[in-house]
Amino acid sequence: MKNLKQYLIAGFGGQGILFVGKLLANIGLISDKQVTWMPSYGPAMRGGTCNCSVCISDSLIGSPVVSEADVVIAMNGPSYDKFIGSVKKGGAAYIDSTLVDSKYDGDDITVHYVPATELAAENDLKGMANIIMLGKLIKESGLADSETVKKAIEASVSAKKANLLAANLRAIELGMNS
Repeated sequence: MKNLKQYLIAGFGGQGILFVGKLLANIGLISDKQVTWMPSYGPAMRGGTCNCSVCISDSLIGSPVVSEADVVIAMNGPSYDKFIGSVKKGGAAYIDSTLVDSKYDGDDITVHYVPATELAAENDLKGMANIIMLGKLIKESGLADSETVKKAIEASVSAKKANLLAANLRAIELGMNS
């Protein structure tokens, strides 16, 4: 498959894991790519385990299942422990270092430690550590330009939560500058 990128985003319920996956998928759609998005969460959503996979490609995608990811975002310790081994050689991991104490000791992947939960709290963006992490991924990977990201956020934030649009944009920018 031409330019297939597979993403795995993981944390616990309430961290906005599925929302980040949808936002990432919308970035792909706005960029005129083929996209899959597949959520997975335990029976106790808020506080339970949660992850989603996103595939973005220039050509058709055969399966939404991600067993080896190009990119993993781990928002807590259990997710780091479970998914760090899923990153392909040469891939990247984005770790919320506020909530994950572990350090990767290999040199086969690129690891970015971002104190996203701490940055969110310090910048009055409570609950937006997920968006900060995505901002860091966008900056480091060159995934999309700022106009595409803005359109994706506008498409992803529901009308019911339109008051959070500006905060999401601030959180993306904070991540891109971290």
